[in-house]
Amino acid sequence: MPLFHFSKQDKPVQKTCSCCAPAATPASAPAGDAGVKVLGGGCARCNQLEAAAKEALAELHMDETIGHVTDYAQIAAYGVMSTPALVVDGKVVSAGRVLKKEEIAQLLKAARPEAADK
Repeated sequence: MPLFHFSKQDKPVQKTCSCCAPAATPASAPAGDAGVKVLGGGCARCNQLEAAAKEALAELHMDETIGHVTDYAQIAAYGVMSTPALVVDGKVVSAGRVLKKEEIAQLLKAARPEAADK
């Protein structure tokens, strides 16, 4: 009897890494997560994105407050690895850059068709 017995597996082993694995749905983001949120630690860039989002909401006559998530565990739950990020109705629409007011308005109109009429 041999000391080591090597056999071929019937099924090939599928290896996945974090960079090519399919994106998972955010665990902490509730299914009915309505609203506009800025994800970031509270740096100047995050504050710029929040100010531009407030201007875009005002321009579209949308009376809504903006949430600011600073907890990095919650930010990672959205699947965001670079901040600042913008979330509209639970969906990340931008990450890693400060958007201008006009860009945010376009994203809001795309996410919410009722805002396009205004």
